[in-house]
Amino acid sequence: MRPALAQLRTAITETTYPLVLPSADEARQVGAAVAAQLDDYLLPRLARLDAPLLVVVGGSTGAGKSTLVNSLVQARVSATGVLRPTTRAPVLVCNPSDLAWFRQGELLPGLTRTTDASDDPGTLQLIAAPALAPGLAFLDAPDIDSVVDANRALASQLLAAADLWLFVTTAARYADAVPWELLRTARLRGTVIALVLDRVPREAADEVADHLTEMLTEQKLGAAPLFVLPETPVDGQGLLPERYTAPLRSWFARLAGDADARAAVVRQTLDGALSALRPAVASLATAADDQAETADDLAERARAAYRGARRTVEHGLQDGRLLRGEVLNRWQEFVGTGELFRTLEARIGRLRDRVVAAVTGRPAPGRQLQNAIESQLVNLLRGVAAEAAEGAYNAWHTHPSGAALLTPALGRPGVDLPDRAERLIRDWQRGVLELVRAEAGDKRFVARTAAYAVNAMGLAVMVAVFASTAFIPTGLEVAAAGGTTVAAQKVLEAIFGDQAIRTLAARARRDLLVLVDRLLDEEMARYLDQLATVEVGAEPGARLRAAAEAVERARARTGLTTGGPEGAR
Repeated sequence: MRPALAQLRTAITETTYPLVLPSADEARQVGAAVAAQLDDYLLPRLARLDAPLLVVVGGSTGAGKSTLVNSLVQARVSATGVLRPTTRAPVLVCNPSDLAWFRQGELLPGLTRTTDASDDPGTLQLIAAPALAPGLAFLDAPDIDSVVDANRALASQLLAAADLWLFVTTAARYADAVPWELLRTARLRGTVIALVLDRVPREAADEVADHLTEMLTEQKLGAAPLFVLPETPVDGQGLLPERYTAPLRSWFARLAGDADARAAVVRQTLDGALSALRPAVASLATAADDQAETADDLAERARAAYRGARRTVEHGLQDGRLLRGEVLNRWQEFVGTGELFRTLEARIGRLRDRVVAAVTGRPAPGRQLQNAIESQLVNLLRGVAAEAAEGAYNAWHTHPSGAALLTPALGRPGVDLPDRAERLIRDWQRGVLELVRAEAGDKRFVARTAAYAVNAMGLAVMVAVFASTAFIPTGLEVAAAGGTTVAAQKVLEAIFGDQAIRTLAARARRDLLVLVDRLLDEEMARYLDQLATVEVGAEPGARLRAAAEAVERARARTGLTTGGPEGAR
């Protein structure tokens, strides 16, 4: 059982709920409470079932808890007074023979042991009381409705570590909401409960006791023992008259003297605490699933935005839109001026163009065409990256979890995107030339014209990538270039073959899209990296459920079942 619980504790503490979701805050609280109960009670109690029975005395502000503890052990062991809260640090009282167990710190390990009075809620004052029978210890806890947040939290923690909860209330406050909320929690956990109704006016004792009994029955707590203490002054030592506390002291004395009765209390509370683990862990697993599903949803929103960008690029390469404007003008110049033919026919043509360019200061049409293709593609990539960043930003902004993760920079492309886009297109253009060179092989014409023919062919293939049906643009726009377009196509087809031209264009298009995918993936990674900072685990809910099932199997093997504390009744 203990190894299974230790694994469950690990699963609980390693499961986080960082995304902003309605279930996150409650899951963090429940997870912390379950882990605390495992550390404070279940693991140490299972390590030693015969350890002294711990009775946590809890209740509302001013209910007289400390006075009651002092009266039960017949000594002023816990401070009393009119200032509230009086008990700030818990006080544990036990027989001297049981002191070693509580001193070693397995139970409530987060509290520092001390023998001195303290106001530090992180300490546990240990006091030996010879009047208290061995096998039983009282822990005076802070008020459950304290005005100090730390006191309330500590009171809840101590109550979760109790074998038996002695709830103290008064005739004036027994119907308050906060105590009943904790009583219901204790019932759901299976904790053994006894109640003390303190400071009851004698004339109203029967009426108030009957009403409280009805309320207990309605909350399925009717079997809990109820002790009524009348309103009475304390003696010179601040203790209640023994004749009034005698029934409660006798009840505890019988419990302390009966090992079977104590074991029954421990068994019921243990079984109840183990039973309560399952629904608690189930709620944690559901909340963890919410986290994982939300993380997946946010990731998909980012991916969808960048998939849309990729489709925009792909459509831009297919529908001919990139052939308009500068690229078309430069292509017409390239074909219309005869440079295509010259570069295919002889080196002298290319050399002549270089001389002309040097004299006039104007680049040759081929270079202008290459620059136009590069500029058109870079502008396309910058545009789609900006749209994708904005789309992903807006998609996250509509979800509270996504909005909490956003930074202004995510709404824009990466600052170095223009440089990366330019490098991408230049790399692609060089790759196209390599494709053409490899396709040319030992063709004598290309070999004779060397790099000039390769460059011309490369430009033609790049233009071909922009068209969906032919490697050279068609229609009225291209017709403006004159019949040289068709003639150029025929020359190229004669050298390489029609199918080779189309194959080269298709390959170049695929290579370009691969590079575009890489660029967009880098942009999208900014969102996924931001999501990764919150560290939502993979299938955290499944891990929690598996750990809970392991506890259930171990519990079945141990035979822990609710038997009820017969001796406590």
